[in-house]
Amino acid sequence: MSDHREAVRSNAKYLRNVRPIDPDEIADYIEGAPHPAVVKQLLREEAVDLGLRERDDGTFVPVDDDPVRPRRGPVEEFPAGYERRLEDLLADRYGPNWYDGASGDLLRSTIRRFKADYLDGRAVEYDDDVAAGYAIYHLPGYYAAIQYALDDLADRGLLGRKLRVLDVGAGVGGPALGLCDYLPDDALVDYHAIEPSAAADVLEDLLGETGRNVHTTIHRTTAEEFDPSDAASDGFDPTTPDDGFDLVLACNVLSELDEPAAVTRSFLETLAPDGTLLAMAPADKNTSVGLREVERELEGQRLWDRDAVDIGGNGGADNGTDVADDRLGEVTVYGPTVRLWPNETPSDRGWSFDVRPDLAVPGFQRRLDEATPTDDAEHAPGEFVNVDVQFSYSMLRLDGRRRIDMALETSEWAKMAEMDRHVTNRIDLVAAKLSRSLSEDGDGGRGGRSNPLFKISDGSEKIDHYAVVTKETSLNRALLEADYGEVCSFERILALWNDDEEAYNLVVDEETIVDRLA
Repeated sequence: MSDHREAVRSNAKYLRNVRPIDPDEIADYIEGAPHPAVVKQLLREEAVDLGLRERDDGTFVPVDDDPVRPRRGPVEEFPAGYERRLEDLLADRYGPNWYDGASGDLLRSTIRRFKADYLDGRAVEYDDDVAAGYAIYHLPGYYAAIQYALDDLADRGLLGRKLRVLDVGAGVGGPALGLCDYLPDDALVDYHAIEPSAAADVLEDLLGETGRNVHTTIHRTTAEEFDPSDAASDGFDPTTPDDGFDLVLACNVLSELDEPAAVTRSFLETLAPDGTLLAMAPADKNTSVGLREVERELEGQRLWDRDAVDIGGNGGADNGTDVADDRLGEVTVYGPTVRLWPNETPSDRGWSFDVRPDLAVPGFQRRLDEATPTDDAEHAPGEFVNVDVQFSYSMLRLDGRRRIDMALETSEWAKMAEMDRHVTNRIDLVAAKLSRSLSEDGDGGRGGRSNPLFKISDGSEKIDHYAVVTKETSLNRALLEADYGEVCSFERILALWNDDEEAYNLVVDEETIVDRLA
């Protein structure tokens, strides 16, 4: 078989630039004439290293070099194929009426328990029942959230059609499935998941629903114990400075780690020089702020060649001066938070999250919710329906690129770090919009305000800043229309201090002009 493998590789390398690679044709060229099915299987196993994708007709062609285009538009529903696959898994485990009777009671109590544990900051142990309940309750939202975050990369042409992906703490697979569906049909994915818990069984089953050009490996170990060399192949070695994963995902896992910054740094070392680490967290205050703390701790750190400096993945590397030639890169915040002032970084609490349209209710959530016994005093209709898409995220790179790359000057614009000197004055400001309206639900946690209210940032602030629209006009409507993470200019915005909130309120009224900056 090894002789056949090398012959298949050699023929594929020759034919890839000539015509589509047909297993039947290659079989005729190989000594011993292996069956075309054997050749096809070998081509599938070598496809990632050869940069080949399999077409519907069974032939193989090189992956296009063009970057993936942003999808845009809302994610409306969790796909029916994944929904059926999950329901089949639930039926296999708990019976065809998995949502009813004792099994339904078990799953509902499990969901209640892990939700309470999460809110109280207790660790969640993922046995088979927790993994099933987690998939029911969280899978759709995480499937959607990752796709909105990926738009930030695709919008700048930084998401390739040939992707090597490492998914740290992959769980039951929401981000993985969302990524696979975000990519076009002609993409090629070498996907590696790190997941030690029973969630890996759900993940493995759901990945079976992805396309033929998604090549998957699940490493059933912890993030701390994972050895990057286990993901190496003949054409790929993430332990070397010039190679690495194009995309490292760390979704909804950092809050579960004892040393999140150290572990994140260790996975930045496995990143390709032009790759991205995408970390995500739920939108609640603790996990969102914790994500931002990791981002800020790692920002500006230098990564080093493992042969030159043994950093051990512990965040305590030599910062120094003797091995500068071996530097892999400096950790840069690509987005969605901004750094608009040279040599300035924010130190406010950093609670920032995006909110997107709700999904359609998946059938498995509706069935579990509606089957709740009528004498269940704890239950309110919709308790087991979770279609909100609210999330925090951070993108880190090693090549110095930022999604918004600006360098402001105080001669033109006010700086948030110096806002105390501007209080009660009208000023000109440039800032990113880092929330949807925090008052749309009547209070947004901000004391019952009805005026649209947005967190804004220029990357220099030490204290939270909020833009509050007291009078909407055609000249300031751009703030309401801007997307999450988009940078706007504000002319004649009124700076005020809010004693109750211990934050700055920047008032947008009839005198204020807001423009969206490209």
